[in-house]
Amino acid sequence: FFHFYAGICSALKLTVPSHTVHGIEGQPLHLSVDYNFNATASEIQIIWLFERSQSNPKYLLGSVNQRVIPDLEYQHKFTLIPPNASLRINPLHLSDEGNYIVKVNVRGNGTIAASQKIQVAVDVPVTKPTVHTEPSSGVVEYVGNITLKCTVDRGTRVAYQWMKNGKRLHAGPNYTFS
Repeated sequence: FFHFYAGICSALKLTVPSHTVHGIEGQPLHLSVDYNFNATASEIQIIWLFERSQSNPKYLLGSVNQRVIPDLEYQHKFTLIPPNASLRINPLHLSDEGNYIVKVNVRGNGTIAASQKIQVAVDVPVTKPTVHTEPSSGVVEYVGNITLKCTVDRGTRVAYQWMKNGKRLHAGPNYTFS
């Protein structure tokens, strides 16, 4: 990217993850943000906001010259990691899924600003699966069908795969999947 500014302004570059950041529910998550500029700064302000779809962005925390001004509601959950603009979320909850917006303002000989958005997805670990058989006796040699039903209590983005003797089962005359 090339930035062209007239007069006293100079470029401020914010580097954030370019892909969706996945975190695990209950664990800490680090959103890595670096910034650099080629101007003399008398004041550097960092602001973090959070937005979920269909709602207004919420202020999480901000800082001026590394002095952090937290939102009192979230002061124990969100931490600014100096010397850059990285954010630590601890612990991560499902409700923390959404977009995190970081804005950096640099005041020196004029003011330069940049902001970036980071998308966060929260994953819930998959619990141990349980398998139910119908009929429950499981003995149907040469007659009828048996149904195996696999379920998990918790987990996001769950994918099921049936195996027999370590090999993947495919639909056919003997197996149907639903």
